[in-house]
Amino acid sequence: MIGSPVRQVKDHLRGNCLIQRPISPAPVELILASGSPYRRALLSRLGLDFLTETPGVDEAPTPQLPAPERAQHLAFAKAAAVAGAHPHATIIGSDQVALCKGEVLEKPGNAARCREQLHWASAATASFYTAVSVQQPDRARLLQFIDCTTVHFRTLSAAEIERYIAAERPWDCAGGFRCEGLGISLFTRIVTEDPTALIGLPLIGLSRVLRELGFELP
Repeated sequence: MIGSPVRQVKDHLRGNCLIQRPISPAPVELILASGSPYRRALLSRLGLDFLTETPGVDEAPTPQLPAPERAQHLAFAKAAAVAGAHPHATIIGSDQVALCKGEVLEKPGNAARCREQLHWASAATASFYTAVSVQQPDRARLLQFIDCTTVHFRTLSAAEIERYIAAERPWDCAGGFRCEGLGISLFTRIVTEDPTALIGLPLIGLSRVLRELGFELP
């Protein structure tokens, strides 16, 4: 409602924070602050017109931050980097940090590192924290949330790992697998509230936020 006070809503189960201000009609321009083809493909599923812009944010490891905070920090930074040049747009930033046995699983970048990560994850559990920051600079609006998806890996033999990385070459995926592809065969189960979060952009939560901002979604 126009003129309503600022509200801060705390999700005590997930530790998420949404900073909400009065809702007004959605702007025409929606921008995804990402160069990821995976996030672009996911956002296109909502049927909204949008642009993409690579934010150019330094994603170097920040060991002083726990994994969820690192994901939220980078999601905010990505959206903010693009928002400076587009003050009248709605900007979506997102980042994902994976944690397995206390170690962050980065994008492997090559076969050797991917092999190492999958050996590390074999028969273990990994948590994937996917954060989203949606910003409207000219309206001083910021809505943020984070999804946690838990992946249970089955025991992977050296031969299975070799066959997988040869088939899919997932060098650009955190954890060294593509769950939307053959990587699904590496797990015993996935525990999630949003099946799109593991791919890189949780559409259930994002749809909720965009509706709050006035975008028309079913």
